[in-house]
Amino acid sequence: MYQFLPCPTPALWVEQAIENLDLLLIDHAQCEKKAASNAMNLMYRYVDRPDLLKKMSQLAREELLHFEQVVGILQDRGIKYEHISASRYALGLRQHMRKGDDALIDVLIIGAFIEARSCERFMALIPHLDEALAKYYRSLVRSEGRHYRDYLDLALQYAKSPIDDRIAFFAGIEKELIESNDDTFRFHSGPVVE
Repeated sequence: MYQFLPCPTPALWVEQAIENLDLLLIDHAQCEKKAASNAMNLMYRYVDRPDLLKKMSQLAREELLHFEQVVGILQDRGIKYEHISASRYALGLRQHMRKGDDALIDVLIIGAFIEARSCERFMALIPHLDEALAKYYRSLVRSEGRHYRDYLDLALQYAKSPIDDRIAFFAGIEKELIESNDDTFRFHSGPVVE
């Protein structure tokens, strides 16, 4: 996973995450819900691919379970779960997707980056969190790492030609989104510099 991602999470983002833990948890819940929705969308769109259907079905169930768990953490901590705007991250990646037959490969590569980044951020946060939240995030590392591999393996399986150049293309975009200044703090944002 660390070899797949083009850069580590900036230290400033980790500092801001600890200072904005309520917001981080709310956005984390939303990310889990979106991940489940994206997996379901792939299942509806690509009904002729049994391996994809199986992997995305498993992934959607796990992401919905994580959503329920994070909402429970919010309730336990007295944090109101509410809708907040999305970060620029996923849109920043998706706006570079190709159309037609290549769209599936791109969406799978993007899914791999999102899941790998989530896993890397959990790892970056764990040393700075209270014991209960650190334990929960440790429990997510394995599944998020598996989700990253599932997306990447499906992209490799369905590609009609090598995808190294496409992975490198999205890695460059991902690096820019993660390292550049952001205007809104979110789970997948860059550091916010005013």
